[in-house]
Amino acid sequence: MSVHATARLRAEPDGRGGTALPVLESAGPLALRRTRSPHSTHARVTVVGAMSAPLNGDRLAIEAEAADGAHLTVDAAAATIALPGARPDAAPSTYTVALRVGERAVLRWLPEQLVSAHGSDLHQTTRVELAPTARLLLREEQILGRHGEPTGTLTTRLTVHRGGRPLLDQQLAYGPGAPGGWDGPAVLGEHRAVGQLLLADPSFEESPLPARLLGPTAALTPLAGPAVLVTAVAEDARLLRAILDGAVHELLEGLKEDG
Repeated sequence: MSVHATARLRAEPDGRGGTALPVLESAGPLALRRTRSPHSTHARVTVVGAMSAPLNGDRLAIEAEAADGAHLTVDAAAATIALPGARPDAAPSTYTVALRVGERAVLRWLPEQLVSAHGSDLHQTTRVELAPTARLLLREEQILGRHGEPTGTLTTRLTVHRGGRPLLDQQLAYGPGAPGGWDGPAVLGEHRAVGQLLLADPSFEESPLPARLLGPTAALTPLAGPAVLVTAVAEDARLLRAILDGAVHELLEGLKEDG
Protein backbone atom coordinates (compact mmCIF):
# COMPACT_ATOMS: atom_id res chain seq x y z
CA MET A 1 0.00 0.00 0.00
CA SER A 2 1.46 3.37 -1.01
CA VAL A 3 1.92 6.23 1.45
CA HIS A 4 0.64 9.77 0.82
CA ALA A 5 2.01 12.30 3.32
CA THR A 6 2.76 16.04 3.50
CA ALA A 7 4.85 17.57 6.30
CA ARG A 8 4.69 21.31 6.94
CA LEU A 9 6.75 23.89 8.83
CA ARG A 10 6.76 27.66 9.15
CA ALA A 11 9.32 29.93 10.79
CA GLU A 12 8.66 33.54 11.79
CA PRO A 13 10.29 36.17 14.03
CA ASP A 14 9.45 35.71 17.71
CA GLY A 15 9.58 39.44 18.56
CA ARG A 16 12.67 39.00 20.77
CA GLY A 17 15.33 38.83 18.07
CA GLY A 18 14.95 35.11 17.45
CA THR A 19 12.87 32.82 15.24
CA ALA A 20 9.86 30.76 16.33
CA LEU A 21 8.29 27.68 14.73
CA PRO A 22 4.51 28.12 15.01
CA VAL A 23 3.91 25.32 12.48
CA LEU A 24 5.76 22.00 12.75
CA GLU A 25 3.62 19.16 11.39
CA SER A 26 5.09 15.71 10.78
CA ALA A 27 3.38 13.22 8.47
CA GLY A 28 3.94 9.57 7.58
CA PRO A 29 7.65 8.83 7.20
CA LEU A 30 8.56 12.54 7.45
CA ALA A 31 9.15 13.36 11.11
CA LEU A 32 10.13 16.99 11.81
CA ARG A 33 12.17 17.62 14.95
CA ARG A 34 13.07 20.99 16.46
CA THR A 35 16.83 20.87 17.07
CA ARG A 36 19.35 23.25 18.54
CA SER A 37 20.83 25.68 16.05
CA PRO A 38 24.47 26.78 16.26
CA HIS A 39 23.17 30.28 15.47
CA SER A 40 21.33 31.80 18.42
CA THR A 41 18.87 33.73 16.25
CA HIS A 42 18.14 30.81 13.91
CA ALA A 43 15.49 28.13 14.16
CA ARG A 44 16.62 24.67 13.12
CA VAL A 45 14.55 21.67 12.06
CA THR A 46 15.87 18.17 11.35
CA VAL A 47 13.95 15.77 9.12
CA VAL A 48 14.01 12.26 10.59
CA GLY A 49 12.86 9.25 8.56
CA ALA A 50 10.20 7.44 10.57
CA MET A 51 10.03 4.49 8.14
CA SER A 52 11.60 3.27 4.90
CA ALA A 53 10.49 5.65 2.14
CA PRO A 54 9.91 6.54 -0.56
CA LEU A 55 8.90 3.21 -2.08
CA ASN A 56 7.59 3.06 -5.63
CA GLY A 57 4.04 4.46 -5.53
CA ASP A 58 4.56 6.71 -2.49
CA ARG A 59 3.63 10.40 -2.64
CA LEU A 60 5.66 12.46 -0.17
CA ALA A 61 5.92 16.24 0.22
CA ILE A 62 7.42 18.88 2.48
CA GLU A 63 6.19 22.48 2.58
CA ALA A 64 8.43 24.97 4.38
CA GLU A 65 8.19 28.74 4.79
CA ALA A 66 10.58 31.25 6.28
CA ALA A 67 8.33 34.27 6.80
CA ASP A 68 9.55 37.88 6.54
CA GLY A 69 12.61 38.34 8.76
CA ALA A 70 12.90 34.68 9.86
CA HIS A 71 16.13 32.66 9.93
CA LEU A 72 15.66 28.93 9.36
CA THR A 73 17.97 25.97 8.82
CA VAL A 74 16.55 22.61 7.74
CA ASP A 75 18.75 19.51 7.62
CA ALA A 76 18.26 15.76 7.90
CA ALA A 77 19.35 12.97 10.23
CA ALA A 78 20.18 10.50 7.44
CA ALA A 79 20.15 9.97 3.70
CA THR A 80 16.86 9.41 1.87
CA ILE A 81 16.86 6.07 0.01
CA ALA A 82 14.44 5.58 -2.89
CA LEU A 83 13.44 1.89 -2.89
CA PRO A 84 11.53 -0.31 -5.35
CA GLY A 85 8.95 -1.63 -2.90
CA ALA A 86 7.11 -4.96 -2.96
CA ARG A 87 4.98 -4.42 -6.10
CA PRO A 88 6.90 -4.54 -9.37
CA ASP A 89 4.01 -2.80 -11.19
CA ALA A 90 3.81 0.16 -8.79
CA ALA A 91 3.86 3.67 -10.21
CA PRO A 92 6.89 5.89 -9.69
CA SER A 93 7.19 7.56 -6.30
CA THR A 94 7.18 11.34 -5.97
CA TYR A 95 8.92 13.60 -3.48
CA THR A 96 7.87 17.26 -3.69
CA VAL A 97 9.56 20.08 -1.79
CA ALA A 98 7.92 23.53 -1.77
CA LEU A 99 9.89 26.38 -0.17
CA ARG A 100 8.94 30.03 0.40
CA VAL A 101 11.38 32.64 1.71
CA GLY A 102 10.06 36.06 2.65
CA GLU A 103 11.54 39.55 2.70
CA ARG A 104 14.87 39.72 4.59
CA ALA A 105 14.44 36.05 5.54
CA VAL A 106 17.21 33.45 5.41
CA LEU A 107 16.71 29.78 4.60
CA ARG A 108 19.42 27.13 4.63
CA TRP A 109 18.01 23.97 3.06
CA LEU A 110 20.62 21.26 3.63
CA PRO A 111 19.17 17.73 3.40
CA GLU A 112 21.34 14.63 3.29
CA GLN A 113 21.93 12.68 0.08
CA LEU A 114 19.18 11.12 -1.99
CA VAL A 115 20.18 7.54 -2.89
CA SER A 116 18.55 5.93 -5.94
CA ALA A 117 18.52 2.18 -5.18
CA HIS A 118 18.34 -0.37 -7.98
CA GLY A 119 14.73 -0.94 -9.10
CA SER A 120 13.41 2.32 -7.67
CA ASP A 121 11.70 5.00 -9.77
CA LEU A 122 11.49 8.44 -8.17
CA HIS A 123 10.43 11.85 -9.46
CA GLN A 124 11.70 14.58 -7.13
CA THR A 125 10.59 18.20 -7.55
CA THR A 126 11.86 21.21 -5.60
CA ARG A 127 10.06 24.54 -6.07
CA VAL A 128 11.34 27.72 -4.41
CA GLU A 129 9.70 31.15 -4.18
CA LEU A 130 12.06 33.92 -3.03
CA ALA A 131 11.18 37.48 -2.08
CA PRO A 132 13.55 40.07 -3.64
CA THR A 133 15.51 40.53 -0.39
CA ALA A 134 15.50 36.84 0.63
CA ARG A 135 18.65 34.79 1.09
CA LEU A 136 18.86 31.08 0.28
CA LEU A 137 21.49 28.36 0.55
CA LEU A 138 20.21 25.11 -0.96
CA ARG A 139 22.07 21.83 -1.44
CA GLU A 140 20.90 18.75 -3.34
CA GLU A 141 22.91 15.54 -3.78
CA GLN A 142 21.97 12.45 -5.79
CA ILE A 143 23.79 9.14 -5.31
CA LEU A 144 23.15 6.72 -8.18
CA GLY A 145 22.90 3.27 -6.62
CA ARG A 146 24.04 1.85 -3.32
CA HIS A 147 27.50 0.37 -3.06
CA GLY A 148 28.09 -2.15 -5.83
CA GLU A 149 24.63 -1.90 -7.45
CA PRO A 150 23.24 -0.15 -10.55
CA THR A 151 21.18 2.98 -10.10
CA GLY A 152 17.42 3.13 -10.13
CA THR A 153 15.50 5.61 -12.28
CA LEU A 154 15.68 9.15 -10.94
CA THR A 155 14.30 12.41 -12.32
CA THR A 156 14.85 15.66 -10.43
CA ARG A 157 13.66 19.17 -11.17
CA LEU A 158 14.72 22.34 -9.36
CA THR A 159 12.71 25.50 -10.07
CA VAL A 160 13.44 28.84 -8.38
CA HIS A 161 11.57 32.13 -8.77
CA ARG A 162 12.68 35.44 -7.24
CA GLY A 163 10.17 38.22 -6.96
CA GLY A 164 7.88 36.23 -9.26
CA ARG A 165 10.49 35.99 -12.02
CA PRO A 166 12.35 32.80 -13.05
CA LEU A 167 15.84 32.42 -11.59
CA LEU A 168 16.55 28.73 -12.32
CA ASP A 169 14.71 25.83 -13.93
CA GLN A 170 16.81 22.67 -14.19
CA GLN A 171 15.82 19.04 -14.78
CA LEU A 172 18.11 16.01 -14.55
CA ALA A 173 17.40 12.35 -15.33
CA TYR A 174 19.39 9.18 -14.68
CA GLY A 175 18.98 5.43 -14.94
CA PRO A 176 16.76 3.14 -17.02
CA GLY A 177 14.42 5.13 -19.23
CA ALA A 178 16.46 8.34 -19.00
CA PRO A 179 17.62 9.96 -22.25
CA GLY A 180 20.59 8.12 -23.71
CA GLY A 181 24.07 9.31 -22.88
CA TRP A 182 23.54 10.28 -19.23
CA ASP A 183 26.29 7.83 -18.19
CA GLY A 184 28.52 8.49 -21.22
CA PRO A 185 31.94 10.15 -21.10
CA ALA A 186 30.47 13.54 -22.04
CA VAL A 187 28.12 13.54 -19.02
CA LEU A 188 28.82 11.44 -15.91
CA GLY A 189 31.23 8.79 -17.15
CA GLU A 190 32.22 6.67 -14.16
CA HIS A 191 30.92 9.19 -11.61
CA ARG A 192 27.88 8.14 -9.59
CA ALA A 193 27.46 11.14 -7.27
CA VAL A 194 25.94 14.40 -8.53
CA GLY A 195 25.33 17.59 -6.57
CA GLN A 196 24.00 21.12 -6.89
CA LEU A 197 24.55 24.05 -4.57
CA LEU A 198 22.50 27.21 -5.02
CA LEU A 199 23.31 30.44 -3.20
CA ALA A 200 20.99 33.41 -3.70
CA ASP A 201 21.94 36.68 -2.03
CA PRO A 202 20.97 40.29 -2.89
CA SER A 203 24.63 41.34 -2.56
CA PHE A 204 25.42 39.54 -5.82
CA GLU A 205 23.51 42.33 -7.62
CA GLU A 206 26.36 44.73 -6.79
CA SER A 207 29.20 42.17 -6.95
CA PRO A 208 28.35 39.32 -9.35
CA LEU A 209 30.76 36.38 -9.46
CA PRO A 210 32.37 35.19 -12.70
CA ALA A 211 31.92 31.67 -14.02
CA ARG A 212 34.82 29.39 -13.18
CA LEU A 213 35.87 25.81 -12.54
CA LEU A 214 36.13 24.57 -8.97
CA GLY A 215 38.60 21.74 -9.45
CA PRO A 216 38.38 19.06 -12.16
CA THR A 217 34.72 18.01 -11.61
CA ALA A 218 32.85 21.12 -10.44
CA ALA A 219 31.87 24.49 -11.88
CA LEU A 220 30.40 27.74 -10.58
CA THR A 221 27.85 29.44 -12.84
CA PRO A 222 26.34 32.89 -12.16
CA LEU A 223 22.60 33.04 -12.80
CA ALA A 224 20.52 35.80 -14.38
CA GLY A 225 19.82 37.28 -10.98
CA PRO A 226 21.67 37.65 -7.66
CA ALA A 227 22.57 33.96 -7.36
CA VAL A 228 25.18 31.36 -8.29
CA LEU A 229 24.88 27.64 -8.98
CA VAL A 230 27.63 25.15 -8.23
CA THR A 231 27.33 21.82 -10.07
CA ALA A 232 29.62 18.91 -9.22
CA VAL A 233 30.12 15.21 -9.92
CA ALA A 234 32.26 12.76 -7.97
CA GLU A 235 33.00 9.07 -7.62
CA ASP A 236 31.13 8.74 -4.33
CA ALA A 237 29.09 10.61 -1.72
CA ARG A 238 32.05 11.44 0.51
CA LEU A 239 34.02 13.14 -2.27
CA LEU A 240 30.93 14.99 -3.48
CA ARG A 241 30.22 16.42 -0.03
CA ALA A 242 33.82 17.57 0.29
CA ILE A 243 33.54 19.49 -3.00
CA LEU A 244 30.26 21.16 -2.03
CA ASP A 245 31.42 21.95 1.51
CA GLY A 246 34.49 23.63 0.05
CA ALA A 247 32.31 25.68 -2.28
CA VAL A 248 30.02 26.75 0.59
CA HIS A 249 32.98 27.88 2.68
CA GLU A 250 34.49 29.86 -0.20
CA LEU A 251 31.20 31.54 -1.14
CA LEU A 252 30.18 32.48 2.40
CA GLU A 253 33.65 33.82 3.22
CA GLY A 254 33.46 35.92 0.08
CA LEU A 255 30.13 37.40 1.16
CA LYS A 256 31.60 38.29 4.58
CA GLU A 257 34.50 40.10 2.95
CA ASP A 258 32.18 42.03 0.64
CA GLY A 259 29.95 42.93 3.56
